[in-house]
Amino acid sequence: MTAIQSPAPSVLGSAPLILVKRRWPWHLGVLLAVAFVAVPWLGNDYWLNAILIPFLVLSLAGLGLNLLTGYTGQTSVGAAGFMAVGAFATYGLLLRVPALPLPLALLGGGLIAGVVGLVFGIPSNRIKGFYLMVTTLAAQFFLEWLFSKFPWFYNFASSGTISAPRLELFGYSLASPAGRYLLTLSCVVLLTWAAVNLVRSQVGRNWMAIRDMDTAAAVIGIPVDRYKRLAFAISSFYLGIAGALWAFAYLGTASAGSFDINRSFQILFIIIIGGMGSIAGNFIGAAFISLVPIALNHVGQWWFAGSIDAGQLQNLQKILFGALIIFFLIKEPEGLARLLTNLGARLKAWPLRF
Repeated sequence: MTAIQSPAPSVLGSAPLILVKRRWPWHLGVLLAVAFVAVPWLGNDYWLNAILIPFLVLSLAGLGLNLLTGYTGQTSVGAAGFMAVGAFATYGLLLRVPALPLPLALLGGGLIAGVVGLVFGIPSNRIKGFYLMVTTLAAQFFLEWLFSKFPWFYNFASSGTISAPRLELFGYSLASPAGRYLLTLSCVVLLTWAAVNLVRSQVGRNWMAIRDMDTAAAVIGIPVDRYKRLAFAISSFYLGIAGALWAFAYLGTASAGSFDINRSFQILFIIIIGGMGSIAGNFIGAAFISLVPIALNHVGQWWFAGSIDAGQLQNLQKILFGALIIFFLIKEPEGLARLLTNLGARLKAWPLRF
C-alpha cells in the first residue's frame, strides 16, 4: 500500500491530503491464476467433483451467512432453507424460460431467495437473539415442507427431485467436471469481491455498528430496522446462489431433503470454526468442514488396514472430528482465521518472540 501526497491542502486545515492507493496483492493474483488455470488442467475428476466444488459452494454459503451473523449480529439457523429457494427458483427459471442464459438464471434465483429472506427478516425489527433464531428455524422447516409438498416446484417429477438442466454459457457446455468447477469458482470469486467491498462500505460499517450495539447505532442515526432487513436480503441472495450451485454443479439432482436442517448447522459451524466477521474465515471453515473428514477417512483406512469395522471407524472419525472442533474453539474462540493471523504475527517476530 503506497501513499500519494496531494499538493492541495485538505479541507480540515493546512495539512496535505493523503490519498491511499491499494496495491493488488501479488499472492492473491498467483492463487487466482493457479485456481483458474492450473487446477482445471491438472486436477482429476475426483478432486474437482468430490472436493473442490463442494468446498467452494460451502465457502460461498458460509460467506452469505457470515454477512448476516458475523457482520450484523443476527442469529440464523435457516441457511439451508434459503439455499433451497435459490436452487428451486433457478431450476424453475431455466425450465420455463429456456432462452434465459445461465448467469441470469442464477442471478434470478438469488434475487428470489433474497426477497424470501427479506420477508423472513421482518421479525428482526422486534425480536433478536434466541427468539430470532427460532424464527429462522421455523423458516427452515416451512421452506423444506413447501418444496416437498407441492409438485409444481419440481415439475411434477415422480422422484420429487430437480435435475440439473443443460449447463451452457455462450454455446459452450459446462457439463464436464472442469466446466462446473470453473462456473462455481467464477461465481465465488465475483461474489467474494463484492462482499469485500460491501463490508468496507458504509453499509458494512453500519452492519458492524448494529452488531456491536444496536441501541447505540440507533442513537447515532443509523436506521437499524432497514439495515437488518437488508442484511437478511443480501445474505439470502448469496445463499440462494450457493444453493443453485450445490444442486446443479455438485449434486446434479437435488430434493428438498438436500437442504435440511443438518445443512444449516453445517454452514453455521463453518463460520463459527472459520471465524465470524471474517471473509477469509469462510474459506478456512469450509476447508476444515469438508477436507478434515476426508483426511481422517484416509488416515483411518491406512492406520487400521481393515482391522476395524467400517461403522466403528466412521464413529471414531466423528469423535475425533468433534474433538478437533472443541480444541480449536478453546484455543481460539474467534475462529481459525484469528488463530492463523496470530500465528503469522508470531512467525514474523521469530526468533525474538514465539
